[in-house]
Amino acid sequence: MQTHPPTDLSYDAALAALEWMVELGVSAPVGDDPVNAYDLPDRLAMPERPATPAPAPSPARPVPVARMEDSVDVVAVARAAAAKAATLDDLREAIIGYEHCPLKQGARNTVFADGNPKARVMLIGEAPGRDEDLQGKPFVGRAGQLLDKMLAAVGLDRSAPDPNGSVYIANVLPWRPPGNRDPEPAEIAQMLPFLARHVELIDPDMIVLMGNTACAAALGKRGITRLRGTWTEAFGRPTLPTLHPANLFRAPANKRLVWEDLLALRARLNAPA
Repeated sequence: MQTHPPTDLSYDAALAALEWMVELGVSAPVGDDPVNAYDLPDRLAMPERPATPAPAPSPARPVPVARMEDSVDVVAVARAAAAKAATLDDLREAIIGYEHCPLKQGARNTVFADGNPKARVMLIGEAPGRDEDLQGKPFVGRAGQLLDKMLAAVGLDRSAPDPNGSVYIANVLPWRPPGNRDPEPAEIAQMLPFLARHVELIDPDMIVLMGNTACAAALGKRGITRLRGTWTEAFGRPTLPTLHPANLFRAPANKRLVWEDLLALRARLNAPA
C-alpha cells in the first residue's frame, strides 16, 4: 500500500518541501501519485453526466478552534525564554525550543552564530539563505565569502583568536524565510528578544548592522543607503550600519561605500581606549 506525506503542513513547510523537490530535479511536483505522461491518451473520453440529484442539506459546520498563537503573546514567550538563557548554549537551546515562529517548520537547520564569542565586533545580518540553511552557519554562501574577503582587507577574520582581530556573526532570524524573501515585521518582532539577549551575552564593544532588516530590528529604522556610514547606538553599544554584502552583487559601485564603512570600523578599533 502506498503512503503519502501528511497534508496538514503549514504554508512555509509546504513551500520548503516543494523547493526541495525542485532541487532534486522533479519537473512537475504536483499530485500524490507519479504519472507517466507517455501513457496518457491524446484525448480523454468524457463520461456521460448522470442526472444531478437534489442537494442534500449541509451538515452543521463545527466552530473553529483557535490556534495557540491566537491566544498567546508570542513575543512575551520569546522574551521569557531569552531571559532565562545564562550562556550562549542556553540561548541556542532556547531558540531551538521556540515553537511559535512558522519559519522554523520550513527550515532544515537553526542558524545560530559563527565566529569568536570574545570578539570586540559583532556583525548582525538579516536571515539565512539556502547555503546557510543547509550548513547551519551564517554567511557561508556567496555573500558570506565576499564578507570574509572584505573583513580580511581590514585585518579581521571570524576565526581569529585575537578579540581585536576577529568578529562574531549572528542574524536577526535563525531560520530561512521561504524563497529568501525579506523577513516580515512580525517575524522580526518575535525573534528580537533572542537577538537582544545574544548581544548581552557576547557583550561586544561595537556592532555592525548589515542591511535594512538588521537596522529595522536594532534601530527601528529602514533606509540603509541613508543610515550607512554614520555611527549610532543600538542595544546600548556604538553601532555602524552598512550595506549587506548581497547588495554589492546587484550594485558593484557600492563597494566603495562599504570600504569606507570598514575603514571607519577599523579606525574605531584602533582608537586608544
